[in-house]
Amino acid sequence: MSLRTIDSLGNLRGKRVIVRCDLNVPLKNGQITDDGRIRASLPTLNALLHAGARVIVVSHLGRPDGEPDSKYSLEPVAQRLSELLGKPVVFANDTVGSAAEEAVEGLADGDIALLENLRFNAHETTKDDSDREHFAKKLARFGDAFVSDGFGVVHRKQASVYELAQQLPSAAGLLIQEELSVLERLTVTPEKPYTVVLGGSKVSDKLAVIGALLPKVDTLLVGGGMVYTFLVAQGHKVAASLLELDQVDAVKGYLEQAQKLGVEIVLPTDIVVAASFSGDADHVVAPADAIEDTPFGASGLGLDIGPDTSARFAEVISASRTVFWNGPMGVFELPAFAAGTKAVASALASFDGFGVVGGGDSAAAVRALGFSDDQFGHISTGGGASLEFLEGKRLPGLEVLGWQQ
Repeated sequence: MSLRTIDSLGNLRGKRVIVRCDLNVPLKNGQITDDGRIRASLPTLNALLHAGARVIVVSHLGRPDGEPDSKYSLEPVAQRLSELLGKPVVFANDTVGSAAEEAVEGLADGDIALLENLRFNAHETTKDDSDREHFAKKLARFGDAFVSDGFGVVHRKQASVYELAQQLPSAAGLLIQEELSVLERLTVTPEKPYTVVLGGSKVSDKLAVIGALLPKVDTLLVGGGMVYTFLVAQGHKVAASLLELDQVDAVKGYLEQAQKLGVEIVLPTDIVVAASFSGDADHVVAPADAIEDTPFGASGLGLDIGPDTSARFAEVISASRTVFWNGPMGVFELPAFAAGTKAVASALASFDGFGVVGGGDSAAAVRALGFSDDQFGHISTGGGASLEFLEGKRLPGLEVLGWQQ
C-alpha cells in the first residue's frame, strides 16, 4: 500500500475533518517563542478550509501528565493560528467534553476550531491499547474524516496518531508528505558528497542513526555534548565534560566501521572549555586532546566546538551536495557558547546544495540565532521522528496511513 493522501477522502465540502497537527511550540510566560510548527501546519489547514471542510484541529503541548494544567494550554496557539490564517479559530477548553461538542456543532463550511491539549487526558498516551482506542472513539464522533499532519508524533503509538486513524477514513496531510519526500531524498537518492552533522547532548540518542547512515554517507561531522564520548574512545581525557562511559565501546566500534567503509568521521580539533555551566563563566579555547590542560584542570567543561573546528566543519559542508544536520554544536542558548552552532547554520544556509535541518533543538537553534526558515532547503518539524525514519524503524503513525518503508 502507498500513503493515503487527502485526495483519497473525496469531496470534503461540509464534512467535519479532524486534523492531528503538532503544535507543540515553546512558550515563555505564556508567549510563543517559536511558531515554526504552527506555520508548518498552514498548507494542510488552508487546503481543507478552501475545500469547504469544517476543520477540527487537535494537538498536544508539553507533558502535562494526563490532567489539565493551564501552563500547557493551547489557547495561545489558537490566537497565533488565527493571526496566521487570517480568520477566527474557535477554541474549546476541553477535548472531548461539552465545550468541544459546542465548538464542533457551531462550525460552518470553511470554519476551524482547535480543541484543548490532548495530553490533558491520560488515555492519549497510555500504553493500554483499549484505553487509547476508547479515547480515539470519543474523538472520532466529532469527525467524518481524519487527516494526520503532525509529523513530530508519527513515531508514537498514541490515540490521536494511531487509533483515531483506524476509526475514520484517514489520510496524510501535506506536511507529512513533504517530510517523507525529504527523508527519502536523504536515504534513497542523496546527491554526493553526502555529509551528516550530528550534535546534541547524548551520543546514546544518535548511535542507531550513526549505524544506519555510515554505509550511505561520505563524511560525518561530530560536535555537541556527544563529542566527548568520541574523544574518550580515542584515548583522550575530557575533564568534567558530558560523558557516557557506557557508550565508549560502541563508539569505538563505529570509528572502526567508518574506517573500513572509507567514511571520514571529523571530530573537533579544538574545544571551548569553561570553568562552569554559566553564560558568564571564564572560558578558553583548548586543543581537543588537551582539555584538562586548561586553567580549569579536571573541572573544566567543554561547551562548544572551537573556531578551527567551526571553520573545518564549514569547509566540509560547503564542499558537499547533500547535508543533514541534527543537534547543536554547543550550548547555543548561552551566547558565549553559540559560535559553533552559528557557524554550521551559516555554512548550511549558504552552501550550494540540499541542506536539511533535522528538527528539535537544531530547528530551535537556527531560529534563535536569527536565521529564517527559507535560508535552508528544509527544516524538519520532527527531530525524533526524523531520526527514527533514518534508522529504518517502523513508524506506527505512518503505517496506519498505508505507508511502508
